[in-house]
Amino acid sequence: MGKLYGLLGHPVGHSMSPIMHNDQFSFLGLDCYYHAFDVHPEELENAVKGIRALGLSGFNVTIPHKVEIMKYLDEIDEEALQIGAVNTVVNREGKLCGYNTDGKGFAVSLQNIAGPDFLNKKMLIIGAGGAARGIFVTLARKGAIAIDIANRTLEKAEQLISDNPYPIQSCSRSIKEAEENLQEYQIIINTTSVGMSPKIEELPLQLSNMKPGTILSDIIYNPLETKWLKDGKTLGALTQNGVGMFVGQGALAFEMWTKEKPDFSRMEQIVMKQLGGNK
Repeated sequence: MGKLYGLLGHPVGHSMSPIMHNDQFSFLGLDCYYHAFDVHPEELENAVKGIRALGLSGFNVTIPHKVEIMKYLDEIDEEALQIGAVNTVVNREGKLCGYNTDGKGFAVSLQNIAGPDFLNKKMLIIGAGGAARGIFVTLARKGAIAIDIANRTLEKAEQLISDNPYPIQSCSRSIKEAEENLQEYQIIINTTSVGMSPKIEELPLQLSNMKPGTILSDIIYNPLETKWLKDGKTLGALTQNGVGMFVGQGALAFEMWTKEKPDFSRMEQIVMKQLGGNK
């Protein structure tokens, strides 16, 4: 009998994880199957009990369960504890061990566009929510030199910075202050949902003061190219959408579960095809 993997979230009907992982299982000749489980928040504890009883070999966790799931796991990785969220669980002989591959997945995709010395570039993160926390903590842990946080609520940005245990140059900025000083940054990362479908005309931050050649990375992948990225490209930026982060976190989870290195390019192509892109 093959191994079963899954996704816990609510809702999950839109998820591309099943087609991405199942294609990779087939491609590598692995007797495994991945299924998305729509789990209401009040049923999360029962769902984890079911996973234990059925012996799932591992699973992903998405909105709204990434924080709550931590209560029901046996072990949690140090980085996931610092981020305060889990998105990947590995079943090790009955022990459910939690990890966070979101930040690492983002770092892999960012390095692909920014080059091997990307940690030495001055960065700006827009937003101070869960996605921002995962990216900020992971990049700081990897040795990033300087990352500022711009957020509509300054206190949340300050809290994110003070919670980070790793040495890094960092300050909080209002959106207006960040816009005025945009030329300071070589990499700008949008971690908010501003510009996501259906509100595709909204911008997380104006780019008029951005230097040409700046890298703009948006974790949104619906639409594939947000108005923010389009505006940035017109002004001479190198741009990146959220597909790389999504595939990166999935590829890391896949490797943790199976000990097999997946074909990153093939995973990316599958996702792009589902989204109507040309990759």
